[in-house]
Amino acid sequence: MSRQIISSGSPFEREIGFSRAVRVGDIIEIAGTAPIGANAPGDCYRQTKRCLEIMAAALVDAGGGLDHVVRTRVMLTDMAMWKEAARAHGEVFADVRPACTFVEVSRFIDPEWLVEIEATAIMSG
Repeated sequence: MSRQIISSGSPFEREIGFSRAVRVGDIIEIAGTAPIGANAPGDCYRQTKRCLEIMAAALVDAGGGLDHVVRTRVMLTDMAMWKEAARAHGEVFADVRPACTFVEVSRFIDPEWLVEIEATAIMSG
């Protein structure tokens, strides 16, 4: 099966040795996506929207779209902000309704990031 690597141009991809997304067959796995370029310190809603924009672009580059997403994992540095992240997630996935999990983590690489999101998409069926 062929393996397609998708880059978002993140400066961390080469340094860490990861890809924004990887497609193997009908499956697309999207790595933890941070709000790079959001310029929204302290604004979980805007940061979440930025994560979802980056993910959507990676899905398109992999030949898919948001409607192919079957699972998301929303990681927050403060669970008290879950409603802000959920509002942004709901605006994007209201009709798709993937399986979704919210988890709290201690921090991310950049201490200004409040959220990162991972996703799995399946192209068939």
